Order: sequence, then C-alpha cells, then structure tokens
Amino acid sequence: MATRNSMDECIQKCEDAIRYAQQQYKAGSQQEHYHDVEYTQAMQQLEEAVNDVAHMANSANSQQREQLHRMRLQLQNLQNEMILLDHDPNVVGGKLH
Repeated sequence: MATRNSMDECIQKCEDAIRYAQQQYKAGSQQEHYHDVEYTQAMQQLEEAVNDVAHMANSANSQQREQLHRMRLQLQNLQNEMILLDHDPNVVGGKLH
C-alpha cells in the first residue's frame, strides 16, 4: 500500500502540473505563440505526472487507485486540450512558415 505521504506528494505534484498547464493553455490561446518554451514545459510536466500516477497506482490500495484514476483522467484531458490548441510555433494564422 502506498503511504499517505507519498500519495499526498503525488497528488500535489499533479495539481501543480495541472495549474501550470492551465496557465500556459490560457496564455497560449490568448497570445498565440509567444510562450512556446513554457507551453512545452507544461506538457512535459503533465506527462511526468501521468507517469507518476501510473507508478503510484502499482502500490496503491483500491481507494487510492480510484483517486489516482480520477487524477489521471484530469491530466490526460488537459493534455488532449493542449495538443488540440494547435500551439505550433511554425504555424501563424493557419499558414506554415
């Protein structure tokens, strides 16, 4: 069984990644392509958090696994939204540069 402390740390890391990604998503949708490095970092943090959740689930009890499953769904939903935003620095106004 995962310790309460390790679960709390994992959930906190996930929530931090979600907050940062939401900020970058909002900035990316408003300012187009000015924060590409931060946007990429946010996506990397989300991927790391998904991997951490999967790893933590291996040693979690059923209640903890349910909590981790819900967190993974949130992370993956945000990942999908960020991918679909079309935040490609080579595309401006729908045209490839």
